[in-house]
Amino acid sequence: MPSLEFMATAPAVLALAVALDLLLGDPPGWPHPVRLMGALITRWERATRRVSTRPGWLRASGVCMAVALPLLAWGATGGLLALAERVSPWLAFSVSVYLAYTCLSLAGLGRMVRQVGVSLAAGDLPGARARVAHIVGRDTAQLDVPGVAAAAVESAAENASDGFVAPLLFLALGGPALGLAYKAVNTADSMVGYRNERYRDFGWGPARLDDVANWVPARLTCLLLGAAAGLVGRNPLRALATAWRDARRHASPNAGWPEAAVAGALGVALGGEAHYGGQRHARPVLGSGEAPGAAHVAQAVRLLWIAGGLAAVLAIAVRGVL
Repeated sequence: MPSLEFMATAPAVLALAVALDLLLGDPPGWPHPVRLMGALITRWERATRRVSTRPGWLRASGVCMAVALPLLAWGATGGLLALAERVSPWLAFSVSVYLAYTCLSLAGLGRMVRQVGVSLAAGDLPGARARVAHIVGRDTAQLDVPGVAAAAVESAAENASDGFVAPLLFLALGGPALGLAYKAVNTADSMVGYRNERYRDFGWGPARLDDVANWVPARLTCLLLGAAAGLVGRNPLRALATAWRDARRHASPNAGWPEAAVAGALGVALGGEAHYGGQRHARPVLGSGEAPGAAHVAQAVRLLWIAGGLAAVLAIAVRGVL
């Protein structure tokens, strides 16, 4: 009878989880571990602010949350799988597949970005603005066509790492427990890891831990996007050279790598001025060339799918060796 360790980290778990993501997209409703994580983060923040809003207290509590949440996710997942195995190894296997599936978000991202491109191609700028607002944090109401297209392409590139390559890497290395520990880190950063007045202190710890967790995945995603560029007839060397030149200009130590790689692959300029919460932010320009449009959004989605496929094959192969 297969052991829990084998059942929870077998290559078949990754293959089936990827297949479910491609077929179904993001799991709807409960039970979804990431939604539970979000509820816990919200409760932790509220409890923290009820005690004090002093910067030192907020930062200390945020650091504690950043460490405690992934440890809780790792431990709870391991306990759940151990309990499931006591019932049946096949139940443990099924739970492993579902939990791994909840870590991945390639299909959902690809479809949302594609819809933005479809709206732009149809001349529906208001619709494109509304759709891109679901996948970016910047203000979208006043974006022109290049602004919407750039936002969609940047989101496809950055989330290729955060939403697929990174969790897939952690799943390959440590099964659903490590995959969900990563999702806890990334979810905390996505909710509170901002540099605005509200989250500057409380979100400091989650943002720093997310930077560490995504250091390797972001650079791996850059390489995968370069390979994908070559497979679709684009210039992979230009993609990688642009990333090497421009990635360090980005405010994030990680997001610039996949974004600059896509900018180089498509021959467009990304980044530049953007507004967040009504505040103007001067961002560095990544890449060079024409302003992006609807066609570039479609091309970015194609790169996303191919890079994701390469990542899945690599992760399953790695899991088979380990």
